[in-house]
Amino acid sequence: MTESLAPFFSPTGVAIIGASQDPRKLSHGILKNMLRYGFQGGIYPVNPKADQILGLTAYPDVGVVPDPVDLAVVVLPAPLTPEILRACGERGIKAAIIISGGFKEVGGAGVALEKECLQIAQGYQMRLVGPNCVGTMDLYTGLNSTFVEGVPTRGSIGFVSQSGAVCGGVVDLIGDKGIGFSHFASLGNELDVNETDVIAYFGAHPQVKVIAAYVEAIEHGQRFIEVVSQVSQEKPVVLLKAGRTNAGAKAVSSHTGSLAGSYAAYQTAFKQAGVIEVEDLSALFDVAWALSCQPLPKDNQVVILTNSGGPAALAADTLATHGFTLAEITPEKQSQLAEKLNPSAQVANPVDMLGGAEAHDFEHCLNVLGDQPSIDVFIPMLVPQSLVDPADIARAVVENSKTIDKTILACMVGEQSISEARAILHANKIPMSTYPEVPGKVLGAMRTYRQWRQRSQTGPFVFSNLEKDRVAEILAQTEQRVLTEAESRPIMAAYGLNLVPGQIATNHDEALAIAEELGYPVALKIFSPHILHKSDLGGIALNLNSAEALKTALQRMVATITTAAPQAEISGFLVQKMAPKGMEVIVGMKRDSTFGPLMMFGLGGVYVELFKDIGFGIVPLTPSQALEMVASTKAGQLLQGYRSKVVYDLHAVVDTIGRLSQLALDHPRIAEVEVNPLLVLPEGEGTLVLDARMIFSEN
Repeated sequence: MTESLAPFFSPTGVAIIGASQDPRKLSHGILKNMLRYGFQGGIYPVNPKADQILGLTAYPDVGVVPDPVDLAVVVLPAPLTPEILRACGERGIKAAIIISGGFKEVGGAGVALEKECLQIAQGYQMRLVGPNCVGTMDLYTGLNSTFVEGVPTRGSIGFVSQSGAVCGGVVDLIGDKGIGFSHFASLGNELDVNETDVIAYFGAHPQVKVIAAYVEAIEHGQRFIEVVSQVSQEKPVVLLKAGRTNAGAKAVSSHTGSLAGSYAAYQTAFKQAGVIEVEDLSALFDVAWALSCQPLPKDNQVVILTNSGGPAALAADTLATHGFTLAEITPEKQSQLAEKLNPSAQVANPVDMLGGAEAHDFEHCLNVLGDQPSIDVFIPMLVPQSLVDPADIARAVVENSKTIDKTILACMVGEQSISEARAILHANKIPMSTYPEVPGKVLGAMRTYRQWRQRSQTGPFVFSNLEKDRVAEILAQTEQRVLTEAESRPIMAAYGLNLVPGQIATNHDEALAIAEELGYPVALKIFSPHILHKSDLGGIALNLNSAEALKTALQRMVATITTAAPQAEISGFLVQKMAPKGMEVIVGMKRDSTFGPLMMFGLGGVYVELFKDIGFGIVPLTPSQALEMVASTKAGQLLQGYRSKVVYDLHAVVDTIGRLSQLALDHPRIAEVEVNPLLVLPEGEGTLVLDARMIFSEN
């Protein structure tokens, strides 16, 4: 699969179809870029109205373009594209970039036009990038099929973007910053090649060390998780997701549905796949650049070397926010520092060398502290002033970094006077930021990636007592879209979940008989296909200790619901044995349109939406992933015996999550399932389903 993408970056020859002699046309800019950056393959402008463009022979059609040619760049009006793709296919070209717009982004006929183009390409086993894109770059082969002005420094970051404008803006933004890139890919409408394909290609490419991505939407979520999980084992994937709010999410009828919005699924997918998600464009490249040229910090101990206390304090705050602490400098090392620094310098951490600190002061500090084992990260920090050249400081940091096997992130707070210093640092693979908050954010991302790579891995859930066929039979006989607690109990039991003993009664007498059989105290719950949240309407009565109490509660419940929801059909009552004491949690599943079944866990009962303390996981889950999902919440901490309180059966909760996730995998018709509350008993005693509901998809 990845080999088919090679012509988009290292072709032997490129046909620019629609190349123009007019310098104002995008196609002219593409041809100029193809000539400008050292591409050694064939470059063939195709234009029936020109003999020569920019000194190159022009060809009337792609069929007469000489060998070798394995990439076509199409810059013609959208309606002409199908014909051009057929001609490329007949010529034997297996890769085409469609720069032109006017496809599905305009709707209507544009959607049909894309489908036609894809069918043609598939018929010729041709891969497509675009349409409505900027093109691709390879900083090593010299290929530049874009019309973007300029190129960044050559390095090891592979960048993929769904947005052409972001791609072009990034080139301009970092062009003079010395941040090294290996590849650029603008994918546009992603008719064929998508971000997952490119990440897989970059993952296998020897010149790519870090993958940076800007995405707006992912279509094939399960494949994305599978591919990126593998790539992230070897190379960091840093990603910026646009459209993170859930403002457009449809209202749904369960706690799970209302909490598991689309961005929650994306966040969960990224976490499970080892993606390093960032919040803005500047962080995307701050993090990617640091990961491409600095080792991961071994631990979380940092030393700040500075000539100004204020920026150091800001840096320390951000470091703490992202899990890093200021290292303790040993008394011996402090004494050595004081020997050559200003007598008024602060030799604890941060090491404040005062405003007049010069290059030899930074050099002295790095020499003294470089071998202290408890230090994992150095942040040399400078606020420029008239008596010190920032470039000299940069040279001192570079020289001393050669003997220090630790993470080094420099910070020079300024802009006009630090361009030379940045060039020196970046040329020597030491990232430099201009704001003191940046190193903490970057280190936080590096720490996240380190922890992901160090995580313990377990095999998938294994269950031997699931009655899959029994559930399939129940679902085949079910016509309604919603199953109440009473109706979902057989399905829960078939998948090995423990239920509170109980039965359905259709009238007073049956309710009393069931209660006598179960033994008091009992709980009474309304059974109605029109009522999902029973507690909101007075549809639950607990701790009923006698037949008289049960009869009174039943009469009151009918009267209350008849008034509050007169349209609701009362099918009967669920009479259950009162459960023992335990902790109430919620476990649910919502089928996400991109990533599939999304599991959730949180504090149970009616407070789950108030606190929104939720852990998520995308199916299929491993037991360790389910455990992480639980442990990420305050409810998970309570289960483990917070402040010497009761320790609950955490492993039984994980088992419940696994069984419900398997239920979702086995039966795609189930759109949502929710156990709320799930009663967790003390350690070793298991769990009990106290209430549950299911919602089926309309299809």
